[in-house]
Amino acid sequence: MPGTSRLDAAALLSGPRGRRLCQELAQAQDDDVRLAVFRAAHDLDPGAGTSRVRYGARRGCRPRRGRRPRPATDDVVRRLGDATFAVPDERQVLDVLGAAVDNARYWQEPDGEDVLAALPEVREALAPAADALLAASAVDWWSTPVPSEAQREVVWYDEGRLGLPGTTTAERPDLVAAWRAETVEDERTAARERPSDPRASWGGAWWSVPPHELLRTSRALGANGPVGLWLVEDGMGWERGSVRPALPDAGVEVLELDGPDDWADLCRRHPLEVTASRRHDWYRTTGRDGAWVLPDWAAVAREVDAVHLTVRGYLTTAGLPVPVSDGVASVLAGWDPDATCWFAGATADPGAARDWRYDDAGGAWRAS
Repeated sequence: MPGTSRLDAAALLSGPRGRRLCQELAQAQDDDVRLAVFRAAHDLDPGAGTSRVRYGARRGCRPRRGRRPRPATDDVVRRLGDATFAVPDERQVLDVLGAAVDNARYWQEPDGEDVLAALPEVREALAPAADALLAASAVDWWSTPVPSEAQREVVWYDEGRLGLPGTTTAERPDLVAAWRAETVEDERTAARERPSDPRASWGGAWWSVPPHELLRTSRALGANGPVGLWLVEDGMGWERGSVRPALPDAGVEVLELDGPDDWADLCRRHPLEVTASRRHDWYRTTGRDGAWVLPDWAAVAREVDAVHLTVRGYLTTAGLPVPVSDGVASVLAGWDPDATCWFAGATADPGAARDWRYDDAGGAWRAS
């Protein structure tokens, strides 16, 4: 079940993370665009004036009073139209993609930059940046299936202590069943205790990924290290990780998620109701009120050995309210680009682990 769809500009700009990626590239390559985006995004941010405040020096240092000025989106569009974008190299691609991934949030409203990039006029003006990005050879693998070689697991150090490596159902046969039981119980509890108004100030589990304890891998990118070092949703600012090779077994069955249709099909075949437990968070991040499902990973584990999310699948799907059936939708949330979650069929080798550290001066990961 390989992912084979070539990513194009229209598809890239169809999803929140894809639009943010193009905007990040435009900001990285043009200072005028960067400043215009900063100003407009501040005024569009849900936390403008409260959790997000812009400071500046004026004569007398007295704050302006009255109505907040309209967001300067016209300036962003003009700056984007005046800019010329170069085809980025692999390092710049990883940097801007990392920024787009790091700023994903599915438990509250989109930030000002995401709101800005979603405006029709800004989205249209980002097309040249999208074209420059897609001309880079560094994106050629973004729609390809999981390779049978060069898979790597990243285990993070947190406050100097190495975290737990991932596991599979071979080592923990009850893992996905326990996940399902916990998810179902959380939904029952939420249905009893939480209000049905999606605007109510409630929150809880917002992710829709397979159990976090599972082995997760990504492909290696030569001297830049594995993708999993660079692209982390909801990360904790880790600067050191243990990287170990993971060898898939021969003949493993991997489900490829390469876009919204793949995610919808998976949810349609194996739906698990999560309306009460996800309603408030997913309303805030998508603005949609209705029934919600996520894939029943216990059922999926009986069908395949692993599930791989392509970068194309991530950029075109993550954060969207993906229609599944009449009145039912789902959100892909909490899944890193190119990550493969293994129910079975792969084993990491701790004996071949090697530490990698982030080099602030060089802005890159280095093997130590």
